[in-house]
Amino acid sequence: MSVSSRFASRLVRALAFPAIALALLGVLTAPRPAAAQPAQGFQTSVPSAVLIDFETGTILYEKDADKRFAPGTLVKVMTADVVFSQLKAGKIALDTPFVVSVNAWKRGGGPSGGAAMFAEVNKPAPVGELLAGALVVSGNDAAIALAEGVANTESEFSQMMNAEAKAIGMANSEFHNATGFADPGQVSTARDLGLLAAHVIRTYPTYYPVFARPNIEWSRIKQRNRNVLLDAGIGADGLQVGWVKDVGYHALGSAVQNGQRLIVATLGAKSEKERLEETRKLLEWGFQSFRQRQIFTADQEIGRAQVFGGTQGSVGLVAKGAVSILTPRSGNERVTAKVVYTGPLRAPVAKGTEVGRMQVTRGQVKALEIPLYTAEDVPVGSLTDRALDGGMTLMGDGVRDLFKKVLAKVGK
Repeated sequence: MSVSSRFASRLVRALAFPAIALALLGVLTAPRPAAAQPAQGFQTSVPSAVLIDFETGTILYEKDADKRFAPGTLVKVMTADVVFSQLKAGKIALDTPFVVSVNAWKRGGGPSGGAAMFAEVNKPAPVGELLAGALVVSGNDAAIALAEGVANTESEFSQMMNAEAKAIGMANSEFHNATGFADPGQVSTARDLGLLAAHVIRTYPTYYPVFARPNIEWSRIKQRNRNVLLDAGIGADGLQVGWVKDVGYHALGSAVQNGQRLIVATLGAKSEKERLEETRKLLEWGFQSFRQRQIFTADQEIGRAQVFGGTQGSVGLVAKGAVSILTPRSGNERVTAKVVYTGPLRAPVAKGTEVGRMQVTRGQVKALEIPLYTAEDVPVGSLTDRALDGGMTLMGDGVRDLFKKVLAKVGK
């Protein structure tokens, strides 16, 4: 291939794949006029909510899902996540004894007047039972004892919580304690809590069943699980409910029906009754109203990213495995997808490198976002390849005019 032909080829690629690519991949349902776009098909009275399909990660419903709330005792799900990670890493075991300090007993135990496991002060309790105390009956003494046992102080433990939240992708959350006690800087959102629940269920299947334990007995005191969703007849098997003064009633739940798992978060309900009814209605609507559709097969090229200085001017982008999404059974919502990446990528590019994301929108809901990876290696190109790429970068806005001239010469 002549230099002119190679130049023209790379120009085509440059125009097709801009530095920040927003590539529309297609409409997955029949298009409808913009004015006819439907609502989500469900309305809830709670101020903030999100409903997520666990298997595909599809957002089925959201309402002010990024509004920050004081999370209250839902914080204990993050406390559990950190402890689960320590268990999985082998740093502690379920029978590892943690001593219940005076601080844990006084601030979170019987003397506090709040939810407690009623662990005895200065006495050891195994990690497994402390987890049950924190998650089944929202025991604040158990949560503080776990934090101190893992990280010496609750403050140091909260740093571990924030690091874990960042790793999960909880962009609007900050944790200052292990209990959910009032703190002006401690906040989370329905979306972030949904991400947390999905992470816990997926990453720690061995430990997740503790959320559904029906009761605990400690210090000769027997207590039932406080999560009212478990007895609502909707297939719930976790996670937490809570109440925050001047904020409202919260729920973070997960339920399974006919092999499908949904995750729900509802924040700020006015009463226990509203929390239960709205959470149950949202789950039932989700189970009844959607069907799963595969939109890309495993290893199918989803888009391409421009490459600077490589043996080729672009590289294919793929997901890890097949990509599926839940769409309404009515089939009347427009579904589109786009690829977003920052580029051009600089050679060499290794196969399997995460370089972008695909965002899928259903109606007005950003229903799915997944990482994309390079489909092949792109080695550093020849001096001519790099010179051509450099020339196109320098030309900037004049590239289209030159492109026309080059095509005209090549065509002669």
